Amino acid sequence: MATDIATTGAPGRELTGRMVLLWLVGFFAIVGAANAVMIGAAISTFAGLEHDSPYQAGLAFDQEIAAARAQQALHWQVQAKVTRTDRGETLVEISAHDADGAPLSGLGVTASLVHPTDRRLDRELAMTADGPSQFSGVTGAAAGQWDVLIELSRDGARQFRSKNRVTLPR
Repeated sequence: MATDIATTGAPGRELTGRMVLLWLVGFFAIVGAANAVMIGAAISTFAGLEHDSPYQAGLAFDQEIAAARAQQALHWQVQAKVTRTDRGETLVEISAHDADGAPLSGLGVTASLVHPTDRRLDRELAMTADGPSQFSGVTGAAAGQWDVLIELSRDGARQFRSKNRVTLPR
């Protein structure tokens, strides 16, 4: 008994050149759309670089080493205290004394809370003098890990720089 192969299977559609073209264009359209979504997500979540120009930061490295040695030779005693206020804000208190424990005068103080992974969350603190060598500033910062960056300057020249990691509670 002979069987006819053409009549035993389910009737199918003929594969034409137009159908292959449509499948090929559809495939690349889906891949392109997925790439567009991924590129959009990557760009919108990019927090930035540590330095705007890593090359220039590398060139300035020798100057940073010299500044660190000069800072070490001063033997200043700088302490920072980071706490939460009752209103949920972050309070940074800084005290600065010389090697003998005497208060330092004529200092300009800048402080900021730097988020370790997202530059957009960085917070500059407006520091106010609370007394001889005593400074404080308040800012809003979310709970989590932050770097406290403190710079003390005199006559426009940086004398002291400190960067320390802290964890802010809720």
